[in-house]
Amino acid sequence: MQLQLIRSATLRLEYAHHRFVIDPYLAAKLTRPSYTGASPNPLVDLPCSPQEVIAGIEMALISHLHSDHFDPAAQELLPKTIPILCQPGDAAEIESMGFRSVTPVKDTVNRQGIRITRTPCQHGTGAVLGEMGDAFGFVFEAVNEPTVYWAGDTIWCEVVAEMIHRMQPDVIITHSCGAMWGDQVLIVMDAAQTVAVCRAAPNSTVIATHMEALDHATVTREALRKYAETQGIKPRKLLIPLDGEKVNL
Repeated sequence: MQLQLIRSATLRLEYAHHRFVIDPYLAAKLTRPSYTGASPNPLVDLPCSPQEVIAGIEMALISHLHSDHFDPAAQELLPKTIPILCQPGDAAEIESMGFRSVTPVKDTVNRQGIRITRTPCQHGTGAVLGEMGDAFGFVFEAVNEPTVYWAGDTIWCEVVAEMIHRMQPDVIITHSCGAMWGDQVLIVMDAAQTVAVCRAAPNSTVIATHMEALDHATVTREALRKYAETQGIKPRKLLIPLDGEKVNL
């Protein structure tokens, strides 16, 4: 498999000889609203053109409809015929955008020899969790490929720990920018929670993404790297790719 971090949560994934785009967020730098009042988003440019992000893509996965996971630019640029997998509650809205091949995933779907399983998330705590609404992650499985668990927009919590224990993934992809919402409530993993994933999955490679692109983030790549080092996490255990970087596993 090859994973390319585009920016924020957006990934290109080549898996079992098929190409996916995950949570396309294709806006130009500083053209979307701020989450905190500090700065318009996104904070950085794409590492390539939006057209290159989706070139050759066979399927899109949309974890939820927050604006940094499926923005107007992506809604405009993705071909309306592209197959889209989403959570059940989002299918009607995505179809209303003109997309004609939308599959809500309740549990598991099989696509050309690839088994894709929807997994639960906890996108915050308390009242903020209700404000964030439902999100999901997923697990990819195929013959002669690593099992990949993309945890999605979630904090470290019991459901994530249970998925790691049950699926025993070879690769875990986390959102690790420590984004805050409301009265400083954590809505995705921070450095300590990312290290907790590493410790819970000693046989997995953890890939930290969704960093340095949004104004409500609190953890940089360098801060995560330094914290992980102080906790004894080896660089080969926790990968922290730059925007545009490709990881082959």
